[in-house]
Amino acid sequence: MSVSETVLSAEGLKVELGGAPVLDIPSFYMKEKEVLAIVGPNGSGKTTLLLALACLLKPVAGRISHRGEPLGSHDAAFWFRRKISMVFQEPLLFDTTVFNNVASGLKIRGLSKTCVNERVMKYLRCFQCDHLVRRSARKLSGGESQRISLARAFAIEPEIIFLDEPFSSLDPPTRHGLIHDLNKIVKETGTTTVMVTHLESEALSMSSRIMVMNAGRIIQAGSPSEVMNNPSNEFVAKFAGMENILNGRVLHCSDGLMVAAISDKKLCAAGRAQPDDEVAFCIRPENVGISIPNPGESGRDKNVFIGRITQVYSVGPFLKLILDCGFPLIALMPRDAFAGLKLAEDDEVYAWFSPASVHVLHRNMRGPT
Repeated sequence: MSVSETVLSAEGLKVELGGAPVLDIPSFYMKEKEVLAIVGPNGSGKTTLLLALACLLKPVAGRISHRGEPLGSHDAAFWFRRKISMVFQEPLLFDTTVFNNVASGLKIRGLSKTCVNERVMKYLRCFQCDHLVRRSARKLSGGESQRISLARAFAIEPEIIFLDEPFSSLDPPTRHGLIHDLNKIVKETGTTTVMVTHLESEALSMSSRIMVMNAGRIIQAGSPSEVMNNPSNEFVAKFAGMENILNGRVLHCSDGLMVAAISDKKLCAAGRAQPDDEVAFCIRPENVGISIPNPGESGRDKNVFIGRITQVYSVGPFLKLILDCGFPLIALMPRDAFAGLKLAEDDEVYAWFSPASVHVLHRNMRGPT
């Protein structure tokens, strides 16, 4: 990748807090106009990486560069920070009016009064907050405060905007509306964006690339489709929503279909392996079908098992079914379908899924994949 395509990069980046290593990133890059979602559990190093990239946290080793120019010196870091914006989990607003909050960064940069007025109103309208222009920041709701924080961040028209879980404290309807508006503005402005989140839905709704972190390291990075459909290990698979991870041993393989023993059952999956290879079959709950009549024999088209419903959980418009099929299996089912079959806990059902819907992770692969 040429320097002209890279707006921000890092090599050999290491950060310590209290003498303990918390971040170890051999290589990182951001392309122009890219929207990168950094995801992972709490404590995985997401915010630490964000602060280091924004030159707000000094690494103990490594180099961060902006358009190929190192940011190691105080002056370089200072001028870089003037080209970026950052929005945190909690809105950090001044005790003044909405107008003055959004205008603050513009005034610091010495823009004319006319330009300040135009920019403030433009970005307040973008976030549907122009009616709040004269209101005190103290009198805003949580959602309004975060909208003002975002308007202020975009008003300086930064090269890069860093977002540190800006929706985590908002209720679902407010969060969804704000994500919709933010996504629209990011696309319209082409602003290079780095967003930290621990929610799969937020990452998928905005990003052009996803980076999964754990224990201060990057575990996998790629397009949303690549990460969600081809996770590199069980950690990423669980993040990608593959709640069913079944460990087994390959019995045989032919014509692009492998058969593995999982508990005392035989499961089929698309792929190639050698006998005795240890594998993990990863299946999304939404890919597990439930029926009362037998949907057909197991084979190339489907895996079919009799299971007992041990627990039922509510997940919005769906129900999550925990099944005992001789091995644990999780299925996601529409409420109306569950009610239509008159199902309840302890009922026996047929659970099935296609071999093509199984993502296979090889543990000690002996043969080709």
